Amino acid sequence: MATHSVATTPFPDQQPGTAGLRRKVTVFQQEHYLANFLQAILDCAGDLRGRSLVAGGDGRYFNREALQIAAELAAGNGVDRLIVGQGGLLSTPAASLLIGHREAAGGLLLTASHNPGGPDGDFGIKFNTASGGQASERLTAEIFDTSRHMERYFVADIGQVDFDTPGERRYGPLTVEIVDPVADYATVMQGLFDFDRIGALLRTGEFRMRFDALHAATGPYARTILEDMLGAPEGTVVNGEPLEDFGGGHPDPNPVDAASLVAFMSADGAADFAAASDGDGDRNMILGRGLVVSPGDSLAILAAHATRIPGYADGLAGVARSMPTSRAIDRVAERLDIPCFETPTGWRFFSNLLEHGHITLCGEESFGTSSNHAREKDGLWAVLFWLDLQAATGRDVVSLVRGHWADYGRNVFCRHDYFIPDAQQGRDIFEALEKSVPSLARKSVGLGVTGADIFSYRDPIDDSVSDHQGVRVMLEDGSRIVYRLSGTGTAGATLRIYLERIMTGSGDMTASAASLTGPLGHIARDLTTLVESAGLAAPTGVI
Repeated sequence: MATHSVATTPFPDQQPGTAGLRRKVTVFQQEHYLANFLQAILDCAGDLRGRSLVAGGDGRYFNREALQIAAELAAGNGVDRLIVGQGGLLSTPAASLLIGHREAAGGLLLTASHNPGGPDGDFGIKFNTASGGQASERLTAEIFDTSRHMERYFVADIGQVDFDTPGERRYGPLTVEIVDPVADYATVMQGLFDFDRIGALLRTGEFRMRFDALHAATGPYARTILEDMLGAPEGTVVNGEPLEDFGGGHPDPNPVDAASLVAFMSADGAADFAAASDGDGDRNMILGRGLVVSPGDSLAILAAHATRIPGYADGLAGVARSMPTSRAIDRVAERLDIPCFETPTGWRFFSNLLEHGHITLCGEESFGTSSNHAREKDGLWAVLFWLDLQAATGRDVVSLVRGHWADYGRNVFCRHDYFIPDAQQGRDIFEALEKSVPSLARKSVGLGVTGADIFSYRDPIDDSVSDHQGVRVMLEDGSRIVYRLSGTGTAGATLRIYLERIMTGSGDMTASAASLTGPLGHIARDLTTLVESAGLAAPTGVI
């Protein structure tokens, strides 16, 4: 089978965001577009000749076609083995684990995470390194620069790859190994959690749960682990069949996009516990009866009770949160006398800390949580942690959350999204906000501003610096406002405003986060030019 070079011209728009390159499916379907970006990755990933790569995705539209192109380029660039999840399916946390277990040189993850799928939806690709973690900022910048000068890519004529039949097959110079996407992952989960204890809880018939896979990648994982291995009743996992368009839904586990699950847990006959995961299985939303657990609270509660869980019985080395995430975890870390790191948004910043043993648990505001078992956030892992915690304590989600608030105080957290159709206008509004930072402390906003800055992060491992990672505004009552432009969209711009209010010992701690932070939201909007420049007097989304 021949290997040859294909002449091409560069595309100007292949700059990765916070987690890889995400564009509309129609953009990726352009001739040479995906091949160009893949070649840029392969050019920058080091010498891959004779090495192995892991590949798979969340099953969204264009997944199989992209895998075929990836196999042809892998063969053309001297890769010896491509390890692929059966049917082309691999959740992001499972891919991360598989990279490490198979000592692969890295992984090609075909996913746009929580973005919509289907022919008119989004597609994405990211490269994870040999650690299983996301490519660093330095590497992604190198990949983008290489893509801007792309003149050729290398392919091998290997024929159509069978992605469905387990086992090894040789396609010219390339061995393709099709593996069970769930097996490795399930084994790791068994080593972290007390499956006997969780199984006893789920089999009693007195404890009811619902897991909504949103027709995304986690469905097969949840059915195997929750129903087959742990004995939860059949039907515990709903929307468990992965679909190319996610059933027409938005595979993002938050109260807006998983509103039906929130409604179910607020109605008569609600389950004791519910959860959802996203397109590629790396996010999670945890619910009790009438309660959605905020991501910051979830991370803090897991850390506070970690020693009850077998995999974390020896305690935590440290914890980390992304800068916009609520500071609930900071209080737990202080009490446990362990380090707490504040990083920019993007899981790659946690990877260095995890790899070098600085932290054990970490999380971010966009419903992502994980530990040192992997180098990616892990939705089903978080669900199993909550299940094991309920089994160990005999307490349900509501009791655990309200008990935490009573003990540590409540970091009330809410996110306001302002979608701006004109991406450049969004960038201009944020740039104007950054320029106003020196004068923010002199503004009259109903509460005194005690400080404001543009967040910058120096990585304690490699000393790299990441600037312009969001604007922070501190108020005299301990409240905090954070502004950041989203890096995961494929159209327009979304200004995210994060609101955090501290409550300790007074007031109704059980009221909704939206009502408790409402006045803070008005202050946050008035500190920007959203009304004047974009005509946005109210958020387009509240989470």
